Amino acid sequence: MRCPAIASAFALVAPFSIVTSASAADLTVSLGETASHAILPDRHAFCPPAGTNPADISPAVAWSAGPTGTRSYALRMQDPDVPAALDQIEKPGVVIAKDAPRISVDHWVLADIPADRRSLQEGEDSSGFAKGGKPTGPTSHGVRGANVYAGFLPSKPDMAGSYGGYDGPCPPRNDQRPHRYVVEIFALDIERLVLPEGFTGNAMVDAMKGHVLARGAASATYSRWEGTK
Repeated sequence: MRCPAIASAFALVAPFSIVTSASAADLTVSLGETASHAILPDRHAFCPPAGTNPADISPAVAWSAGPTGTRSYALRMQDPDVPAALDQIEKPGVVIAKDAPRISVDHWVLADIPADRRSLQEGEDSSGFAKGGKPTGPTSHGVRGANVYAGFLPSKPDMAGSYGGYDGPCPPRNDQRPHRYVVEIFALDIERLVLPEGFTGNAMVDAMKGHVLARGAASATYSRWEGTK
């Protein structure tokens, strides 16, 4: 499976951000079977090596209980390593250096996770690759927001869609830097966030302001660099 390079859509993406406060406690978060900063398995990628089956499987995520007063959780997974020079992505003959400027995009946005949940099983939010992605909106494990591919693929009629919840890594093959995938979990003092249909990660961050009781994060890396490593 190959992920088309449609760099212009990244103009919709805002910089990486973390919501917390000086008084917020910490949650312990684990990401699948990987240790923090380990390599994410190919089955979790949106465009893994050819022959990978299944692909685009959401990883397992687990977290410790939030403090007294926790009424829901929210999840956001970001890649803060997308090259800022969008016209260089997948450009023949171009190598994107490790130290090139970067922006951040969302790969998983999930609000209103029930307060009695402490984990999401592998494949629970995405059981495999689907053209057009999964619908945004309510599920049994939370409310899906839109990830980056909703804005990344609209010019491809056979791929355009809502892309709700999880869709995995697809870093440029001409990028020397391994991309980080940072999963944040937020414990909130509110059961339901006020959010529009198909909300973005940034909209969720805005809605969470003043409601974060605790937060924690875990990360893994993924690369498609085809040059000499």
